[in-house]
Amino acid sequence: MEPGPYDIGLVEGSISTPEEAERIVQVRKECRFLVTIGACATSGGIQALKNWADVEEYKRIVYASPQYIDTLDTASPVAAFVLVDFELRGCPVNKYQLVEVITALIAGRRPQIATSPVCLECKRAGNVCVMVAEGTPCLGPITHAGCGALCPTYGRGCYSCFGPSESAAAEALCAHCEKTGTSKPTIVRMLRSFNGYLEPFKQVGDKYERQAVNN
Repeated sequence: MEPGPYDIGLVEGSISTPEEAERIVQVRKECRFLVTIGACATSGGIQALKNWADVEEYKRIVYASPQYIDTLDTASPVAAFVLVDFELRGCPVNKYQLVEVITALIAGRRPQIATSPVCLECKRAGNVCVMVAEGTPCLGPITHAGCGALCPTYGRGCYSCFGPSESAAAEALCAHCEKTGTSKPTIVRMLRSFNGYLEPFKQVGDKYERQAVNN
């Protein structure tokens, strides 16, 4: 660990422990720009699945000596604790986007990162829409671009590795998926993956979970 200050700090991972919560505050103080990279740092990531569960029960089941586990009740994005200058989405991130962010901050300009949905990447690649042509549930219409439409290119629905796009109509898409045969529990699982704790995924996922339980 070299002493600061730093021009740019790149942070991976969610805030899941008391030590991490304290450390990120110090990191923020030492960085002129703080950039979170990856789904875990920007949304809580897969670790955030515990936010819907009983953490103490998990500790008892998973660990032989749970008394040594020091964890927060929730896994949260870095922005829940400190000011973040830019969030770079992805699981993993796009290396070209990362270079663009670093270059832009050094040059004193705003990073030019597309905010369009994955569907536009599919169109540019000439892909046949898996949802329209095959009825495959796909989160591409509400997912932030950046992956190059990797999954739809190979005939699979988008898993939303890059999280919700701007103005993502998650409820409308999920209603369409339900009408075409996707069950409510499946919709919940679709939304609660890499970026499930980000809005509007969290709100819509919670709504469908309540409906599944009540039905």
